[in-house]
Amino acid sequence: MLKTLMAVGIFIAGNTALIYIPTVVPALQTTPSYAKWGQLAIKEAQSKYPGANIIDYLHEGSESKHDSTVEKFKLWLKEGDHEFGVFVRIEYSTITEKVVNIELQETSR
Repeated sequence: MLKTLMAVGIFIAGNTALIYIPTVVPALQTTPSYAKWGQLAIKEAQSKYPGANIIDYLHEGSESKHDSTVEKFKLWLKEGDHEFGVFVRIEYSTITEKVVNIELQETSR
């Protein structure tokens, strides 16, 4: 009887371990729609401030206007001991995605 109970216990424990196998589902990595414009914002900031390092990046959202869209970014730059922000606004045609205007505005915060 003891051998039977031990066999049943081992069988149940073994099957329980096989039933509970945690699965890892890899996270889906999608590129955000503003990534293309973020790269352009960084390129423009590096062009205007070639001696500065970009240490932070924030997409502040987008704004639709008639036939165009404005993507808004804030970059934080460091040049020597000086740190400052740069607002980058990229206006482009919503249909053709052709750049209409790029504005950079420096800020102390």
